[in-house]
Amino acid sequence: MGSDQIPDDQLLKRIARGDTEAFSLLFRRRQGDVYRFALHMTARPAVADDVAQETFLAVLRDAGRYDAARATVVAWLCGIARHHVLRRFERERPMHSIESDDDPVLDDRLFAVDQTVLSDLTRAEQVDAVRDAVMTLPLRYREAVVLCDLQELSYADAAAALGCALGTVRSRLHRGRALVASKLAAERVAGREAAAPPPTADDVAGERVRPIEFGRRARIVRRMA
Repeated sequence: MGSDQIPDDQLLKRIARGDTEAFSLLFRRRQGDVYRFALHMTARPAVADDVAQETFLAVLRDAGRYDAARATVVAWLCGIARHHVLRRFERERPMHSIESDDDPVLDDRLFAVDQTVLSDLTRAEQVDAVRDAVMTLPLRYREAVVLCDLQELSYADAAAALGCALGTVRSRLHRGRALVASKLAAERVAGREAAAPPPTADDVAGERVRPIEFGRRARIVRRMA
């Protein structure tokens, strides 16, 4: 078996025995995953690079603690990276804990957001807008969106990385997607309004509502209230 075909979990076993070649191979294979996770969470390349380095230093120390029955190697690495990201946030500013699992498990129908909304948008030219919107999310929702939509981890792997229940991941992901979609929609509307030319006198006159028309609109509004 060539070195590139050695499974990640086998590399960790070798690393635990002091195999530096196995460590180098795992680093080359998975450093990008860890870096991207940290970058999506912080939007700061220098911090993402530091987190990736700290994560793999932890791998050198703790490779023997990896349990394949509990998580994939990628999920395990993202869990370590998450720990270092949160430590960085804690040093820089006070924040509320995001460790609690008290998020309600919500029915999928409560959020009318297509499951592929973020993946579709990231394939288009709006990728920067998506990243900016993700960065505005509260951390618990940002983590779920980054892991599942931007890192493409399964719900089970995301739950392992976050140390929470699978249902908690689902509820946070749905809420995060809804918040991102809402922000992007608001920005599109604002963009159209900003790009529109100022109204002319004829436009303003045309927008005046005649008394009869206004009364009809008012009745419609009252019926809808």
